[in-house]
Amino acid sequence: MTTTLRPAEPLQNNADGTRSRRYRVCVNSRPVGAVHLATHPVFGTAVARVLDLRIEEPDRRRGRGTVAALAAEEVARGWGCRRIEASVPATAETAFRLATALGYVVRNRAMAKPLGDTPPVLPEGSRARPMTEDEFGPWLAKGKEDYARAWIERGVPEAEARAKSEKDHATLLPDGHGTPGMLLSVLEHEGTPVGTLWLAVRDEDAFVFDVETDAAHRGRGHGRTLMLLAEAQAIAAGQRTIGLNVFAGNTPAERLYESLGYETTQYALYKQLL
Repeated sequence: MTTTLRPAEPLQNNADGTRSRRYRVCVNSRPVGAVHLATHPVFGTAVARVLDLRIEEPDRRRGRGTVAALAAEEVARGWGCRRIEASVPATAETAFRLATALGYVVRNRAMAKPLGDTPPVLPEGSRARPMTEDEFGPWLAKGKEDYARAWIERGVPEAEARAKSEKDHATLLPDGHGTPGMLLSVLEHEGTPVGTLWLAVRDEDAFVFDVETDAAHRGRGHGRTLMLLAEAQAIAAGQRTIGLNVFAGNTPAERLYESLGYETTQYALYKQLL
């Protein structure tokens, strides 16, 4: 039996500048699943995304998903893409195993934690204050550079990474220091600034966009204190959960978040198309 992809719709040119197309996964002429493929809204036409890949239950565990994923890569190559990306829920263990077996690499993962009703207390000697306008400029410049560098180190060409950093920061902080729903804080320990926190408290959930201990003060528990501060601010704002993103390979951060009770909710993976 032959597993193939067959278009389920014409090629779509979307309002966000991406192109996309849905396909049926067929064994001979019998539909057994579906694939939804698109180009990336930020990285452009050189990067494809697998938005959906599913095989119906009766046809699973027969290699159909593997063939469909490889066929999707061929479609992406035909579109001129150099890289393909996918997001896999942490609960989808079979899909995660398939992706990694096909050469996809974890770039980052989303993590989340439910919040209680009582804000945690910061350690003695530690206090938080709002970031000042004078501090915001240097903090933003460093944040943009560090964020771009994290993407560059994980397979994204420099120009694409820097464009993403500029776009993401402009989107999230349109009003700069005064953007509503964004809490920018400085952590001090015994009067000395030791780290910064960027927490969003919009909608129903809180999200940690950036947390950093100053290099001269690392290894003293201030990273944990900053995360406790994030939880305290989120609870004070009436949020019920808090989330964050962590890049693969940032082992100290991964261990810290896990020790605080954060659990992985989704993996973001990528593969270079040769």
